[in-house]
Amino acid sequence: MTVYIAHRLFAAHDRALAADLADRLATKVGPDRVFLPFCDTDEEDLVVEVKGRRLFELDRERLGHLDAMIAILHGPSLDDGVCMEIGYAAASGVPVVVLTSDFQTYSMTEAGAHLEFPDPLLQAVATRIVRVAKLGPPALPPAPRGSRFQAFQARNAAQTNTALDAAVEALLDLPDRASLPAGSPAGMGAPVYFEASPYTAWGRDLLAKACMDAGHTVVVPQRFTAPDPVAGALDDLNAVRSAARLLADVSGPETPPGTALLIGAALASGVRIAAFQPRTTFTHAHGREPNWRNLMIQYAADAHLDNEEAVLSWLAA
Repeated sequence: MTVYIAHRLFAAHDRALAADLADRLATKVGPDRVFLPFCDTDEEDLVVEVKGRRLFELDRERLGHLDAMIAILHGPSLDDGVCMEIGYAAASGVPVVVLTSDFQTYSMTEAGAHLEFPDPLLQAVATRIVRVAKLGPPALPPAPRGSRFQAFQARNAAQTNTALDAAVEALLDLPDRASLPAGSPAGMGAPVYFEASPYTAWGRDLLAKACMDAGHTVVVPQRFTAPDPVAGALDDLNAVRSAARLLADVSGPETPPGTALLIGAALASGVRIAAFQPRTTFTHAHGREPNWRNLMIQYAADAHLDNEEAVLSWLAA
């Protein structure tokens, strides 16, 4: 079993958490069967001309040769690179265990069904979700001379340990491959799937109209309006995998998790991808070229568009 651990890279505590998980898993399947990004791509020491692209290529190569994935996701603002990797794995039929210690659940309406994540796509594609939402029990008796802060930290550590062990056990109990149905091949007249940004009120009408004016059939997401959000999410996933193109509006401070997931699924399915972002913002990581989005999003897209004319040119190409 070869396992990819998808996790947020940009803070030391996130990398340490993923390393803890990788170490526990390695004792079960062997260290050579576990791939831990940043660690196993030697990110800080890697020297190449275009570092971000090379890291994308290394991670994508691993994504193409997996038996399973464990993805760590926390909180309502989910890492777009991790979500993209989940989408790639799911569209490839790779089972995905999603680990979270978030104590919130989410719903589309006040009285609606509770979801594990803000976007139902995450719940729809996860083979298993490991959710440990409560602190560990208080120590009895309290440690001598220990502060309440140390006691609280210990309860958080216990919660983390429980979650990591549960994720390993869930992964070892997975089927060999997920049972995701094959997407229909994109033939002549296959639609353009358009994913709007929640950060722009105007994007849906403007870009969808541009696609239709260019003579394309346009498919838009169903999961946020469907009576069953998870069923709607699976419809969205299958629509993207069968589309000729994915036009994803990534405007705003981050790529939304569902959009990132669909970009990964499109890449794995051979669907052409364009990212629309009229107001570009860059991230600057030590030793890398500036990136206009998470590098897994940036290099998955074959076009980066910033105006309607650029959209029309991409559609015509």
